[in-house]
Amino acid sequence: MSTSNQTDSYDVDQIQVLEGLEAVRKRPGMYIGTTGPRGLHHLVYEVVDNSIDEALAGFCSHIENDINEDGSVSVTDDGRGIPTDIHPKTNKSALETVLTVLHAGGKFGGGGYKVSGGLHGVGISVVNALSEWVDATVWRKGNIHTQRYERGRAVTPLEAKPDADHSTGTSISFMPDNTIFTETTNFEYNLLSNRLRELAYLNAGVKITFSDRRVTPHRIETYCYEGGIREYVTYMTRDKETLHPDIIYVEGEKKGVQLEVALQWCIDAYSDTILGFANNIRTVDGGTHLEGLKTVLTRTLNSVARKRNKIKENESNLAGENVREGLTAVISVKVPEPEFEGQTKTKLGNSEVRGIVDSLVGEVLNEYLDFNPQVGDTIIEKALQAFRAAEAARRARELVRRKSVLESSLLPGKLADCSSRDPSESEIYLVEGDSAGGSAKQGRDRRFQAILPLRGKILNIEKTDDAKIYKNNEIQSLITALGLGIKGEEFDPSQLRYHNIVIMTDADVDGSHIRTLLLTFFYRYQRALVEQGYIYIACPPLYKLERGKNHSYCYSDQDLQEKIAQFPANANYHIQRFKGLGEMMPVQLWDTTMNPETRRMKRIEIEDAAEADRIFTILMGDRVAPRREFIETHGPRLNLTELDV
Repeated sequence: MSTSNQTDSYDVDQIQVLEGLEAVRKRPGMYIGTTGPRGLHHLVYEVVDNSIDEALAGFCSHIENDINEDGSVSVTDDGRGIPTDIHPKTNKSALETVLTVLHAGGKFGGGGYKVSGGLHGVGISVVNALSEWVDATVWRKGNIHTQRYERGRAVTPLEAKPDADHSTGTSISFMPDNTIFTETTNFEYNLLSNRLRELAYLNAGVKITFSDRRVTPHRIETYCYEGGIREYVTYMTRDKETLHPDIIYVEGEKKGVQLEVALQWCIDAYSDTILGFANNIRTVDGGTHLEGLKTVLTRTLNSVARKRNKIKENESNLAGENVREGLTAVISVKVPEPEFEGQTKTKLGNSEVRGIVDSLVGEVLNEYLDFNPQVGDTIIEKALQAFRAAEAARRARELVRRKSVLESSLLPGKLADCSSRDPSESEIYLVEGDSAGGSAKQGRDRRFQAILPLRGKILNIEKTDDAKIYKNNEIQSLITALGLGIKGEEFDPSQLRYHNIVIMTDADVDGSHIRTLLLTFFYRYQRALVEQGYIYIACPPLYKLERGKNHSYCYSDQDLQEKIAQFPANANYHIQRFKGLGEMMPVQLWDTTMNPETRRMKRIEIEDAAEADRIFTILMGDRVAPRREFIETHGPRLNLTELDV
């Protein structure tokens, strides 16, 4: 085959050179991950991170965040103010350089910042590139400096006027470009407030104000926590029964790495919740700081247990998951030269941090347990109970372990598997009951869709130990069918048999309860499934609306009323309410709920780990009072029909 024509047509004209921030506008996903809602909100985080870096350096105590009436966002701090002098390399002001040049900032040496989160240096310039306009205001040396940018380019010169009333600081206002963010440019208050509250916990004493000026009256909240991450752990455990009165707190610095750890064990919890942060960035994929913490907790508590004769000489050590059962912890490290895996910064890679965490936490924890022997004894006793429960469940665990995903004969008998063996294209529907299971089996595409009917309501593992989990038939079926590993072990996505795990339940109270039980199972048993986006909720229609020979499906009461409003006033029509999936014909179930071309599905994501953990504890835990209070407070405001879509 000749390629000469192709070679001749590939010349210098095909080589594009993108100047300035054009590359960001051309490929925004490379810089912010997505141009959907997550990427939109990432713009705010990038600007706020600059102000937080000023706080880390000791020059900022108050950060104001405003969603303005027109939908733009303003972030204002009382830091030193971005420098405005001419930069020798760009012949532009330092402000314009920072806003228009990638990898420009005070975070690449030169003593600007010892520690910062935005070490890739693309933050505020990327915000500028992806905004319709940016207004920058800087207060420095008795002057107020202003400059406007549009789609990454300065459109006014830097102006300076005297302003003796304001000391120092920076304000960045921006309007996201709707030609880039075509899905939405509407900022979600709750999403931003969760992150700002988290930042206030991680930076003790820093005051963060957040207002939404799109509503009347304006919604304003202030976050400031002198107790820092200790208050964060208190917030997360306020609906649990704590095992010891005081939070165990570790603070220290070694080789330039600053460390904070707060620990609280709870009686009424059978799993752990450990939030890790590096330079204020949530490390959802873990890293060396979390590895160091887990190692030192296991070693220290085993050492104390043997010293106090809680573990005999011939007995095995407690495993890490035994020691951490019921633990809520926050670990925050500030590293001068952090090594993150990828632009998303979800895993810390600095090897030296592991030893630093081990050393600092080990010293403080040993001293605390020596001076508080009763606390140590209660923690060890809970760990021993977890160890005994694990031993009681060992045979069941081994049974699960032996059920290789390759041995289809060992898969649950009620599983209607798909023919594809490629997990990336395979999906499994978890449905309630044989009736819905029958419709789903007949309506599915057998090539890539599997169906697992569940009998009744599965076990609530929020208040159950391992022994009961592994003896439960429905849980066994779930673990085996999905190819999950053992609780407490590191998640291995290569063993997962389906990359789309879809919960499909009836649109009634029982269906909602079953869905919640399944979400509890995934969140507590194998949280990585949720964090990595494998869990979905199917959205079957609530109504079938028929008029003459035409029909349409409605997924909410509002949807139904809007369609009816389009009919003439005297029109005749018929409404069918689907109370259960079993009422739908297989072809209807396929057309509305299972066909990838027409269906609606919701992917489950964790936007606020601390709040998610708290809600699971309230709704599914042992204690009745917090659940009653939650229902009485929020119940009257819930639209239960909308929750089902």
